[in-house]
Amino acid sequence: MSMSSEENKSSAIRFGEREVGDSDNRPTKTAAAARHAQFELGDYNDSARDEESDETADVYGSVPSDKRDMMRMGKEQELRRVFRQVSLLSFTAILMATWEFVLMACTQGLVDGGRAGLFWSYIWVMIGYGFIIASLAEMSSMAPTCGGQYHWVSEFAPPSCQKFLSYITGWVSTLSWQAGNASGGFICGTLIQSLIIIKNPDYAAPGWQGTLLVFPVMLVCVVFNIWLNHWLPSMQNAVMVLHVAGFLAIMVIFWVLSPHVPAREVFLDFQNDGGWQTMGLALMIGQISAVGFLGASDAAAHMSEEVKDAGLSVPRAMWWTYIVNGLLGLIMLVSYLFAMPSVEDAINDVTGYPMMYAFQQAMPMNGTIVLTVLMMVLLMAGNISYQASTARQTYAFARDRGFPGSRWLGYVNPKLMIPVNAVIFSAVFTIILSLINIGSSAAFNAIISLGAVAQMGTYAISITCVLYRRLTAPHLLPKARWSLGRWGVVINIVGLLFAWEVFFWCFWPNAQPVTVDNFNWAPVMFVAVVVGALITYYFQGRRVYTGPVAIVQGRQEESLAG
Repeated sequence: MSMSSEENKSSAIRFGEREVGDSDNRPTKTAAAARHAQFELGDYNDSARDEESDETADVYGSVPSDKRDMMRMGKEQELRRVFRQVSLLSFTAILMATWEFVLMACTQGLVDGGRAGLFWSYIWVMIGYGFIIASLAEMSSMAPTCGGQYHWVSEFAPPSCQKFLSYITGWVSTLSWQAGNASGGFICGTLIQSLIIIKNPDYAAPGWQGTLLVFPVMLVCVVFNIWLNHWLPSMQNAVMVLHVAGFLAIMVIFWVLSPHVPAREVFLDFQNDGGWQTMGLALMIGQISAVGFLGASDAAAHMSEEVKDAGLSVPRAMWWTYIVNGLLGLIMLVSYLFAMPSVEDAINDVTGYPMMYAFQQAMPMNGTIVLTVLMMVLLMAGNISYQASTARQTYAFARDRGFPGSRWLGYVNPKLMIPVNAVIFSAVFTIILSLINIGSSAAFNAIISLGAVAQMGTYAISITCVLYRRLTAPHLLPKARWSLGRWGVVINIVGLLFAWEVFFWCFWPNAQPVTVDNFNWAPVMFVAVVVGALITYYFQGRRVYTGPVAIVQGRQEESLAG
């Protein structure tokens, strides 16, 4: 069926998915890298995609749309595509663990805002973050690659600075994922210590024991991510059932068994226990808890090269996981705040986790232990997913020669079709970081604090670049099957403003006066990573790193300007 150009421009464009008309179906030939010297870009019509079946997949599990995307980006398929739409949604939902982190990581929000502050900051963060996720989801549809942000920056940034910006973004993004991987393993260890404290209040919970508990956590992650990787989608689907069942179980406990505070305290009782001059300032700093609840939504993008029909499945998974997890988190947060008789007692609970206080108000000791074990199982599954995304981000940047030792880091085992070295490196890196906790918990917290600020920085840079390209040369934007359509500019601008706003507040300390214990090390670590990236770029990167755009179809000549 043919269309006029006017009909094609207006056909089926809406927020979310975009049907691409026949005018997009022009065969194109180009020279990319040597291994992609000659190819023809086939039909890019969604109706054709719908007719694709498993029989069209190759040994890697790629369908024709995946092959076209990889060819356009100049990448060779090395990983097996084991994820489908549902399993990828499960993978991302479990990794985000929004309602779980509402329970586990709410201390800063309670200190800087109280019940009402945490509730309202969650509302505005969920709205603002949604614009970021929509922008990232569209970019993942344009370029479905494990590289994520650094690849998008390379494609969409001005030619004069694409190589430099992409390189810095790759370093910051990779190390932020590595830091987050370390924090997940450490939380598992400290939850085990919290269980011991419940049974034995005299237990001192020394840091070195928490560090040693990271070792078995990482071992499990390595086993699943290398030898059981082909079972990962099925395992995550099963854990998704537990994710929902656990949510319902804890909700019922909070609703039926917990003592409840009046609604006015939940929605209107703001508290400023951080020593800030104004309540507004306290709320801005306390919102970082809500940002953490909703973080890592881009995980699906870093698994793109292991997803069937990634150009559509990945953005759908990113968007709908964010919506579903965000709503579950909101319901859990409201229930949790009603079931918390005293904010002060929750913050100062001997276990270090306010949720333990809330559990003990509703359940006897054994019930609290069961709920905590449930949280540990879900967090462990999330750690497995998190390490998978971390390893793929590391592998992708190494493949583009972004790191020293890139040949080793970017190696893919041809039999397993897994970036084995990147998986092992991520686990060893986490163990090394955790050893720092033995000597100084402040130094360890300094490293893991990198996650939120670094992620927001990469979001802001990549959205800035796609907005620049959208305004200056929209014809160079790849076709997105999950498109923002006419709202793209507005959504990008709002997402960009929110990303920079959160980025700014990530640098503030948690409370006044500032001490070694409450000092926010994120700015120190962020600057250290950027300086390290600059030094590496000067001595190595500027000579060996060209940026992914150098082999993207039709963009090779432009990339030379960078």
